[in-house]
Amino acid sequence: MMTSRERVPCALNHEEPDRGPIFFGTSGATTMLAPGYEKFKAHLRITRETTVFWRGLQYVLMDEEVLAWSGSDGRPLLPGPAPAALTRDISADAYVDGWGCLWERRSGVIYYEVVDSPIRTATIEDLDYYPWPDLAHPSRFVGLRERAKAIQDAGYAVVMMSGVSPFEQSYMLRGVEQWMLDLAADPDFAMALMRKITDLQKASVIALLDEAGDFVDVLIMGDDLGSQTSTLISPKMYRHLVKPFHIELILEIKKRTKAKIFYHSDGNIISLLPDLIEIGIDLLNPVQVNAGDMGDTARLKREFGDQLSFCGAIDTGWVLPSGTPDDVRAEVRRRIKDLAPGGGYILASVHCIQPDVPLENVIAMLDEAKVAGKYPIHL
Repeated sequence: MMTSRERVPCALNHEEPDRGPIFFGTSGATTMLAPGYEKFKAHLRITRETTVFWRGLQYVLMDEEVLAWSGSDGRPLLPGPAPAALTRDISADAYVDGWGCLWERRSGVIYYEVVDSPIRTATIEDLDYYPWPDLAHPSRFVGLRERAKAIQDAGYAVVMMSGVSPFEQSYMLRGVEQWMLDLAADPDFAMALMRKITDLQKASVIALLDEAGDFVDVLIMGDDLGSQTSTLISPKMYRHLVKPFHIELILEIKKRTKAKIFYHSDGNIISLLPDLIEIGIDLLNPVQVNAGDMGDTARLKREFGDQLSFCGAIDTGWVLPSGTPDDVRAEVRRRIKDLAPGGGYILASVHCIQPDVPLENVIAMLDEAKVAGKYPIHL
């Protein structure tokens, strides 16, 4: 029987491990929202306080007892907060993050939303005077090497959350509507903003990997590039304006670690998969199966599976929140059948699990993953 740390790289090298790996609580997209996690902890009789690592999206760091019980093969690792002049709490339902974005949570809503993008009216000249967060400050990386080594020594894969997302951070800072206008009508500004953000994030990931790169198995980066039906921008625009920054960041990452690169993007991004493969992405997440072409997981495996691994694919649009445990088990078997033969698949929910998902459906997903995911796959 393999350890988790053996199982994950085996699958990501397109070989067949003893069973397909599971990522549960291993990243933001594979964890649970805080209110739903409380129900899970109660089921397992865990009473300690929940740690939320991204307040805006209510992502939790799962307790080790939950990770072990679930069979999750990865353990998350993330740097500390960056020193930032703009960070401040306003109330229980509002705060300003390190980039200066104002997040608010409306009554009856779980998530916070960015309601004020701080540089939506800025010019190129203004970018030089903005109080940017110090992402490469040494305080962020203290102890990461020791923590990463301890995870590996315990037999698990280290999954590092790098915070690299130049496109997504750009539209938070500008507002989505203004950012789309920038890309189409003012590409000089768009390039200048991504240049600034890329430089900050590159300095951060270099410092992170100089500290702990020898002990990282999977490194997470991502930029949401897709909608339910298509990409947010055309492939041509991606290649001209965004891809060069992704290439630059990935080259720096690959200089410093042998970790596989996990790329997160929601939506139907099938038209960009050749580009992501070309720039060195190893693992695509979340495989949003209710978004257009991404639902045909057999096609994804057939057309891209020799060069790209997949993580996710267990539907959070209908199956997990609204289906029965039998529906969930059928969904798990379908995605394993499509994506797991020959390796190259890590099972996870498409997105972080919401509070309306019945506990029995979460349990069914994890249980069926261990049963149906045993190699050789016979489904």
